[in-house]
Amino acid sequence: MTEGKSIINANLTPLPDKVGVDGLEDKWRTVWDEDGTYKFRNTRDRKAVYSIDTPPPTVSGSLHVGHVFSYTHTDVIARYKRMRGYDVFYPMGWDDNGLPTERRVQNYYGVRVDVSLPYDPDFKPPFEGTDGKKIDAKDQVPISRKNFIELCERLTAQDEKLFEALWRKLGLSIDWSQTYHTIGQHPQRVAQKAFLRNLARGEAYQQDAPGLWDVTFQTAVAQAELESREYPGFYHKVAFRFEDGTPIYIETTRPELLAACTSLIANPNDERYKQYFGQYVYSPLFKVKVPILAHPAAEMDKGAGIAMCCTFGDVTDVEWWRDLKLPTRPIIQRNGRIVMDTPDWIEDPAGREVFAETAGKTTFSARKIIVDKLRESGDLDGEPTPTKRMTNFYEKGDKPLEIVTSRQWYLKNGGTDAKLNAELIERGKELEFHPDFMRVRYENWVHGLNGDWLISRQRFFGVPFPLWYPVNASGEPDYDHPITPSEDRLPIDPTIDVPEGYDESQRDVPGGFTAEKDIMDTWATSSLTPTDRDPLGRAGRGLQGPVRFHLPDGPSPAGSGHHPHLAVLDCGPRALGEQVSAVGPCHAVRLDSGPRPQEDVEVQGQRRGAERADREVRRGRVRIWPPRPPPYGLGMHVRHRPDEDWPSTGHQAAQRHQVRAGHRP
Repeated sequence: MTEGKSIINANLTPLPDKVGVDGLEDKWRTVWDEDGTYKFRNTRDRKAVYSIDTPPPTVSGSLHVGHVFSYTHTDVIARYKRMRGYDVFYPMGWDDNGLPTERRVQNYYGVRVDVSLPYDPDFKPPFEGTDGKKIDAKDQVPISRKNFIELCERLTAQDEKLFEALWRKLGLSIDWSQTYHTIGQHPQRVAQKAFLRNLARGEAYQQDAPGLWDVTFQTAVAQAELESREYPGFYHKVAFRFEDGTPIYIETTRPELLAACTSLIANPNDERYKQYFGQYVYSPLFKVKVPILAHPAAEMDKGAGIAMCCTFGDVTDVEWWRDLKLPTRPIIQRNGRIVMDTPDWIEDPAGREVFAETAGKTTFSARKIIVDKLRESGDLDGEPTPTKRMTNFYEKGDKPLEIVTSRQWYLKNGGTDAKLNAELIERGKELEFHPDFMRVRYENWVHGLNGDWLISRQRFFGVPFPLWYPVNASGEPDYDHPITPSEDRLPIDPTIDVPEGYDESQRDVPGGFTAEKDIMDTWATSSLTPTDRDPLGRAGRGLQGPVRFHLPDGPSPAGSGHHPHLAVLDCGPRALGEQVSAVGPCHAVRLDSGPRPQEDVEVQGQRRGAERADREVRRGRVRIWPPRPPPYGLGMHVRHRPDEDWPSTGHQAAQRHQVRAGHRP
């Protein structure tokens, strides 16, 4: 040692020729996993736990920049709370059932369901990936329901691994040991138990009623899944006639529904038509006698100010039909075609001949036939006038929705109950919204509900309703007296399992039973994500988890009353009401008592401007960021317009040629 100085020996590694970050991500990701850096410890009392509930992304879709943007916000909150000393519960879930998954499986494997086919344990699909190309139904191989479900499970398992790898690559501080799903044994048990308790409390009910129907997917659609789009059409000025032949004109974009007309409706304050209320006219071509009635929903400045009410052309027809107690005269089948048999209410021989020409036709073909007949009869005044109208579509569909009458299951959500609606509003006031103006969005959404939540779907890959029905001596199901299983048997598949007191030989025979074949809307599980998670592995003992609702069978793992501090709704404002009301008061939590499902709600408003692109992705028209190498890198922009709610973002749409060239839009 030199006097006054110390010698430090260091083992220095030579500097690399090039400084790089190759391998660093994998190295530190492994360290974080081994050290449990983001693990929920579950060793502290309730006050030291901070829970985050995010809606599970659909693994059958495509991730895009909007997802990354919103989940980054969530991650900032999670990291901040950890730095403040909280034990953060931040899992990741996968929404792996429903229509998007079924469509992807159909195109990926080139198959479709035929419920009449038996299960084939040795079935091998004709394709293993079709590069995103849609396979026409006529080219898809028909398979049994069970074979199809197996393919859904296989593909979602593959997609989930790819999605998880991508989320991990982003560096999100998620506890990956807490991954959950919206299908599988535990989620099915949770959803079925919640439904049975809804049923016992009188909150779930079935009804034969007009409902929105997607002719492509062949399933009912809920109000929250609607999307209003501009759709081209034509106004037709059509004459109804009084007994003496005097005409009264209506204007319609759907003349093919003339055979379903029940009445003409005008506003009670419309001076042009007051004199006609209570009188009768005859429909053109079919000569069916219909009344002229008053209803405040009739728009005086739309068309001729008087409209025909058909069962059913749109949701206004349903409102008129219900309020005025009109007869039901449906002529549209579930496949979107005109019924084959001429209805009894058409008694005029010439009218029956006209209807026979439209029988079995698509609505487009039937419209052309009816318009030609109206010209011939002199009941069409002038030529059709081009117009564009806002029409309801299923958010994942490509054709306008029809309204058909069918038996469906509903869950009360305040759409038909003013008291419950008011309770939902009050429940929402207990939450802290971030940003605060999203509270108004939520309240507007709840106030805008005009019907209960339709939760049944006529599809295959989802949570089955845990129900059977007795079959009477005539071989008809008795839907008024459903057979329910005991909760300790859940989950069940009624198409496979047998109710207590019966055996398999009694299935679908007089004096026996039949299964409920519908499945639950995917939201029936997504809305229960707080109870889907069970960090202590108590899945078999009830609906407890890190959240204590009305349904637990034992203490929650993080202490009494544990529930998410924060619900991060990364879906954007359009689905705000759907998320908050479904996740909270409407489904798993009763309003009369018990804790609220979350304390704070963060709404990722920045994604609102990207929702049009998001819909294109979900419908398979655009593949922006799938879990495979993107075609043009991560720079592809998903915003189609600036976000009016967040003006500071200032984003504009980017076209592919701009992304390729690196130009700014």
